[in-house]
Amino acid sequence: MSAESGLKTFRDAGGLWEGHDVMEVASPEGWYRDPELVLDFYNKRRRQLQEVEPNAGHRLLAGLEDRFHVDVITQNVDDLHERAGSSKVLHLHGELLKVRSSLDETRVRTWMQDLNLGDLCELGSQLRPHIVWFGEAVPMLEPAIELTAMADRIIIIGTSMQVYPAASLIHYAKPGIPLFFIDPNPNIRATDFENLTVIRDTAVNGMKKLVELIEE
Repeated sequence: MSAESGLKTFRDAGGLWEGHDVMEVASPEGWYRDPELVLDFYNKRRRQLQEVEPNAGHRLLAGLEDRFHVDVITQNVDDLHERAGSSKVLHLHGELLKVRSSLDETRVRTWMQDLNLGDLCELGSQLRPHIVWFGEAVPMLEPAIELTAMADRIIIIGTSMQVYPAASLIHYAKPGIPLFFIDPNPNIRATDFENLTVIRDTAVNGMKKLVELIEE
């Protein structure tokens, strides 16, 4: 969803994220091995995020709130949905503009500047990025399942459907509801799920086509 705003995703680069093996910068093992590298990586991503803007796909999705109750469940860690105007955004994998205690994951605070070694929480432990790394629990999974199970329509945009447990959410949808899958290289087919429409396109162009479908 955010690629067209200039933010890279690791799935498009053979397991690399901005030139780094994701396990170096997105795992507890990487954090314990080289926290300075991890902090530097997320500092650069945080700075980059503040230089980009929501794209038309973000804005079209936010615009659906004029006619529908829309809940956004995102694997992205940026704030572009919020900046585009979406009012209900659930971040499955954390948020780049927040940090948390290394000792108590409930101690979360907004953080816009660089995070460095020596920046401590109230408990005296090192602050870390508020990101769900590989191998860690996904605290927002249950709320995401509840939202998915209540939905009357589901739109899936720009995901590989390979990262679990996020990819399992579609299986909690109510039987028979309309499903839409937008991706330039979709790896699921219209016959894989009941009532699924596949739109083979980018997030921006796909959202334009989807809005036209809804308006019909």
